[in-house]
Amino acid sequence: MKDLSASIVVYKNSALMLSSAIKSFLNSTTESTLFIVDNSPTDALKAVINDPRVIYRFNNRNIGFGAGHNTVLREILDQSRYHIILNPDVYFGERVLATLYSFMERHSEVGHLMPKVLYPDGHLQPLCKLLPTPMTLIKRRFLNFNKSSLEKENYRYELRWSGYEKIMNVPFLSGCFMFLRTEALRKVGLFDEQFFLYTEDVDLSRRIHKHYRTVYYPQVTIYHHYQRGSYRNLWLTWCNISSAVRYFNKWGWANDTEREFFNQRTIQQFAETT
Repeated sequence: MKDLSASIVVYKNSALMLSSAIKSFLNSTTESTLFIVDNSPTDALKAVINDPRVIYRFNNRNIGFGAGHNTVLREILDQSRYHIILNPDVYFGERVLATLYSFMERHSEVGHLMPKVLYPDGHLQPLCKLLPTPMTLIKRRFLNFNKSSLEKENYRYELRWSGYEKIMNVPFLSGCFMFLRTEALRKVGLFDEQFFLYTEDVDLSRRIHKHYRTVYYPQVTIYHHYQRGSYRNLWLTWCNISSAVRYFNKWGWANDTEREFFNQRTIQQFAETT
């Protein structure tokens, strides 16, 4: 898979987790290149890299998640046919990338592909989502003490009613693992760097979804530790809130007709297959 590349943006991450993510990629392909973009204050994580297929870049400052990946995407956009956005806390088996690659080769209408994502203990992570409304994010972030209301919201928003066992065309797929067609990126653009951290994945996913299918593919599985840092760190909480504000300023708060169209189409396309 010479025409496949990948990038991981790190910031003071666990060396052990990062090593696992790197090994997962390297064990899955012999010809592809993995870029590590380090936004950390020191280059200590460079020590985990010992393979020539991994290119390490130290920024010496935190430029953000999307901006970090963009430094690689601009370089490979006309070289790679596919590019994978990886989180440093994911890992997967040897056949995952080959299976996803084969699917993308057979389906040129797909611009973004995400496999089934599990916690390390084997439980499902419901990372297929509708496009969020402001109330959705408010409930999930600040009103989670109301368990019944939150469960009802998540049941719809995270498409839990789908069962997560069928291939689905979904407008918002998590940024923890994004198998992207670079042709789609050339058409819609890269990550919007106004989002320092959080919501950059929903923004890119919906832009691709407008022109391509953005597909959940449950035939293969990856594992994700899912840190949920914004629930424990005040600075990350602020990043989360400010990115959400920027997102709704960009796409609309109460009035987002594209959001309503995509969400209804998502629900309907699944209903038609049952």
